[in-house]
Amino acid sequence: MTVGRFLVVGAACALLHNAILVAGDAFGLHYAVSSVISLFVVSAFGYWLHSRWTYPDAERGRAPFARYLVAVGANFPLSLAGLFVLVDLIGIGVPIAAPVVTVILLLFNYLANRWALGAGRSRA
Repeated sequence: MTVGRFLVVGAACALLHNAILVAGDAFGLHYAVSSVISLFVVSAFGYWLHSRWTYPDAERGRAPFARYLVAVGANFPLSLAGLFVLVDLIGIGVPIAAPVVTVILLLFNYLANRWALGAGRSRA
């Protein structure tokens, strides 16, 4: 059940992230600028949904949010690197490259979210 909820929330976050990247591209923003905007928006949105619905028994507060930001922060350079390779080196457009990178990072995001929100840990 948790995996299903993770995929639903992950899909919502991925859609929001990709919408921000594609909209930024349409407005002439570099994908790095759109990625920073997405980082702030999707981090808050994702933490709120994951900590309340995906992992309803997860600890909430400053420490788990800080861990979540570390996980997202680790994802950020991986995402930028993937976009750099696909967009700048290979020449694929952002509307195609952004979803490809999102799919590639799916497993990393799942594991990072479980760690960040303390899923599976017993509470003291």
